[in-house]
Amino acid sequence: MYFTDRGIEELEDRRGDDSVTLSWVADRMRAFVDQNPEFEDATERLATFLARDDADDE
Repeated sequence: MYFTDRGIEELEDRRGDDSVTLSWVADRMRAFVDQNPEFEDATERLATFLARDDADDE
């Protein structure tokens, strides 16, 4: 298990039953970058990864 998996597991445990919009996720990502500008590149890469999910093309 990667160290980051703990955060992902916490997200799933706490919010796994929630329904959210992608606008909400984008707003939360912007707020995160505002508070943690050193993670701007990683956040941008994650957003691009999610936006370009190749499974949508199939």
